[in-house]
Amino acid sequence: MSDIVQYTHRGPAALVTINRPDRRNALSRALIAELTEAFLRATTDPDARCVILTGTGSAFCAGMDLEELRGTLGDDADKVWDDAAKLSSLYELIYTLPKPTIAAVNGAAVAGGAGLVTVCDLAVSVPDAKFGYPEVRRGLVAAMVMPHLLRHVGERAARYLLLTGELIDAVEALHLRFINAVVGQDRLLEAADAWARSLAEGGPKALTTTKDLLRRCGNHALSVEELAKGSAEPRLTEECRHGLTAFFEKKPAPWSPK
Repeated sequence: MSDIVQYTHRGPAALVTINRPDRRNALSRALIAELTEAFLRATTDPDARCVILTGTGSAFCAGMDLEELRGTLGDDADKVWDDAAKLSSLYELIYTLPKPTIAAVNGAAVAGGAGLVTVCDLAVSVPDAKFGYPEVRRGLVAAMVMPHLLRHVGERAARYLLLTGELIDAVEALHLRFINAVVGQDRLLEAADAWARSLAEGGPKALTTTKDLLRRCGNHALSVEELAKGSAEPRLTEECRHGLTAFFEKKPAPWSPK
């Protein structure tokens, strides 16, 4: 494991830290692979009763690394499908992890980064964090996060977030039940630690069974593979190519109102 994901122990928890502050912790292929490795490690780590996921720098996770994504658009279908499948598998791994997970949101969590928050069992955020799914503004579709978002906020709020691409602040995210708590920056890990200690009071098998039953009560209408396909297909379109080109050139997308 390289420096872009740090795995340490903090009390009864494994602390997994995304460490790409220069790229706002964007989800590159290497980062997705190392997060997958870290959560697999936590699964069998006898010293980890739960997992805390956080980031370094000013952002929790800014979503997919669009610079990397831009290199696969339009004509590299195999790479697009593979990228989508691996991110989808990471979400499923975190969501179904037999140990409780806590997102300690230190800053902006948008697009795929917001997805990481929703697949964790609990989430605590700093006040100045922003949350949202701006994918449609780039000609992309936030397919993989849909079932997880719907579970937390319901269909009305999910439609607003996914269709408008607007960002919300931590107070609104708390109001929508997207997160569980908002605390000061200096108390973020302290709050996560308190939850970790509380979780460690539960029997390991009882926690695993509770998580499994909760998952089965809210089974997805679509399979993981179908959701990955829904995310990958738009990346092969001209609309997405034009949307990302406009983003990098800091121009309005061609479909934006004049």
